[in-house]
Amino acid sequence: MKCTPAGQLLLLGVPGLEVDSAYADFIRRIQPGGFILFGRNIQTPDQLRKLTDQLRELSAVEPIITIDQEGGRVSRLKLLGNEPPNARQLRDKADLSLIARHGELTGELLRLFGFNLDLCPVLDIAFDDEADNSLRGRCYGTSADQVIEMAGVFNRALKATGILSCGKHFPGYSSASSDPHHELSALPRPRHELEAHELKVFRKFSLPGEDAVDSMMIGHIAFAELDSSGLPASLSPTVTSKLLREELGFEGLVMTDDLDMGAILNHYGFDEMIRLGLVAGNDLLMICHRMELAEQAFEILKASPVAQVDRALANIAAFKSRMSSPSQFSEKAFTQLDQEVWKLRVDTLGNEGAAARSPEDGKRSPVEVY
Repeated sequence: MKCTPAGQLLLLGVPGLEVDSAYADFIRRIQPGGFILFGRNIQTPDQLRKLTDQLRELSAVEPIITIDQEGGRVSRLKLLGNEPPNARQLRDKADLSLIARHGELTGELLRLFGFNLDLCPVLDIAFDDEADNSLRGRCYGTSADQVIEMAGVFNRALKATGILSCGKHFPGYSSASSDPHHELSALPRPRHELEAHELKVFRKFSLPGEDAVDSMMIGHIAFAELDSSGLPASLSPTVTSKLLREELGFEGLVMTDDLDMGAILNHYGFDEMIRLGLVAGNDLLMICHRMELAEQAFEILKASPVAQVDRALANIAAFKSRMSSPSQFSEKAFTQLDQEVWKLRVDTLGNEGAAARSPEDGKRSPVEVY
């Protein structure tokens, strides 16, 4: 199979439980850089591993295969077994050893199912645990220092298993009043407040060293103090290239959040969104749900300036050179790890609390039911 370079800049969703002939032909021709799986892709342990194996077999270059496996309601693997505790529950328990165990178990499960990247940890600060901005239960701290400590423990434990990590959502959704899955928030927070809170966290996880995340997801949120143009961070060269790369010194892979979100779709045409995403300095452009748009994005990227494409390709290649191979799969191995997840849940929440799983109504945010 010949790899078409422009396709490597796309991180795409997968339509169903297996790759049908039409999507297989699409993968062979486009050669996406990676794939992100959701609940629609998960039915049984054996089926999930067969799906990730199939995606590898169709890819000329080892693909990124990723998922949102955080804990609580944003735990795609809970469809197969036990639900890990979420970041807030672990934060409230205040036992760093449980957070480390959570990171270790998460990594082992993901390698078993053929993943090489977890879109985790969330690095946002819980200024308001009940804010209707998609972050409920997902934040490791109510202060910068608490997030740095607790998310850092998870990040190091996850990476120790060979699974690469992704910090999100730069430069911070925390203060947003609305859910980016629906609408764009534009915040007038002064720079000194950002430096003391959000940027303090992201600076810590950006600097080279054992605490650095391997990749960073750029959020669909606009900060007037960071970029007066009104562009959301995900489309802003000022935020993505100048702030994250140059000022904070981040050397890892940079990706957009899902470009299917209302926060960005409601304000930009699709072609412009893809073009601006690459210009901003993103390496990977994420299209999770509307698969029919991937072809359109591919054509735009093929016509993009060579220097921009080459920059992204170099960063993607560097990231892929650090990816680990999957573990050997067996139902027995999954059952043993799933039992460990249950024990972690009991140790965090107690027997009664462990028995109550997160609601799955999706009324607050689509992130609950993707």
